[in-house]
Amino acid sequence: MDDFDCPRECFCPPSFPTALYCENRGLKEIPAIPSRIWYLYLENNQIETIPEKPFENATQLRWINLNKNKITNYGIEKGALSQLKKLLFLFLEDNELEEVPSPLPRSLEQLQLARNKVSRIPQGTFSNLENLTLLDLQHNKLLDNAFQRDTFKGLKNLMQLNMAKNALRNMPPRLPANTMQLFLDNNSIEGIPENYFNVIPKVAFLRLNHNKLSDAGLPSSGFDVSSILDLQLSHNQLTKFPRISAHLQHLHLDHNKIKRE
Repeated sequence: MDDFDCPRECFCPPSFPTALYCENRGLKEIPAIPSRIWYLYLENNQIETIPEKPFENATQLRWINLNKNKITNYGIEKGALSQLKKLLFLFLEDNELEEVPSPLPRSLEQLQLARNKVSRIPQGTFSNLENLTLLDLQHNKLLDNAFQRDTFKGLKNLMQLNMAKNALRNMPPRLPANTMQLFLDNNSIEGIPENYFNVIPKVAFLRLNHNKLSDAGLPSSGFDVSSILDLQLSHNQLTKFPRISAHLQHLHLDHNKIKRE
């Protein structure tokens, strides 16, 4: 493909030559991507597969939006994503994925997988993603058995982890040390292990709304963690005011069973 060609299924704005807009067009396949493209928009189509061939010249891609398609894990050719050595942002929300896709490019900074059917994270999936800062797995089908002790090993720079709206009963194990934002709303979490927050000493925003936390399920120090600035515990089963840090700036406790003394 000539570098200045535009796939007939898509729109190439003259004022933004590094972008390719192919969204909302009823596409069933990914067209051949010109080598000049950095930003690729393919959301809201009928795409089921991600083969290698359309991307063989697209060595400059930084951003791919494939939200709202019909992509399955079986439809992703093994080297299709990992060959994109400069990719930073990958959006695969609202698809048919049952596990986190792998392998992924080491360059990746954000991985958005909300509203799929993800119940599995294959071993080693994140082992080379040292540049990933945001991982969004909200609204999937994750159970506690999806995690091994080393599941998140390799995510040295992860700052935001979103696993809201899954089916977790326990806190996820051994999170990356640099995690600052942890979102676990709308699960069935009953307790938090003793010293859990020692592993994530930088956590500042913690959301645990709509779970099954009780007083007995909290560690002895409660949430007395100096790094936590925003703590959301609404819609749980607490009957007592939990221990908190003097550094806390925002606390949400509505819809618990706490009574004024």
